[in-house]
Parts: sequence; structure tokens; C-alpha cells
Amino acid sequence: MYLHLGNESIVPTSEIIGIFDIDKCSIKEATKNFLKKAEEELRVTDVSFDLPKSFVVSEYNKKDRVYLSALTPKTLVQRTTLF
Repeated sequence: MYLHLGNESIVPTSEIIGIFDIDKCSIKEATKNFLKKAEEELRVTDVSFDLPKSFVVSEYNKKDRVYLSALTPKTLVQRTTLF
């Protein structure tokens, strides 16, 4: 099964490590450092084209990837449990 992140972007649900609220999580120093390092290493894909509300961490071939989404974490989680 796949999770639609918005703007024609999908990720296999089997690769998802976590779905996080960007406002609540980005106040922690560890999260800021993680996101900054991911961006520096070009592992961040912004699919929001607006102010992101969530970020999704996935893993493929033992490499993590971060997706910024304009959808709320609640919406993304609901999309994973529709079937």
C-alpha cells in the first residue's frame, strides 16, 4: 500500500518510519539537527509547496528520506488506515 503525501507524491507504507507534526517536533534541538543534517545531505523532499504541517521519515535501501507535506499528521495517518 502507498501513502499519498500530496502534490502527486507517494511513498510505500512499508518504508515509513514515522509521521510527525512539524510544529510540535521542530522545537526540540535533536529534531532541528536531524532536519538540518537531512537537508544538507539532500535527503529532504518538499512536497508541500507551501508551509509544511508535517514531515514523514522513510527508509529505502538503509537510507532515510524526509518528506515535507502540507497535510496534517492526522490526515496522513488516516490515509494509511483507509483499507
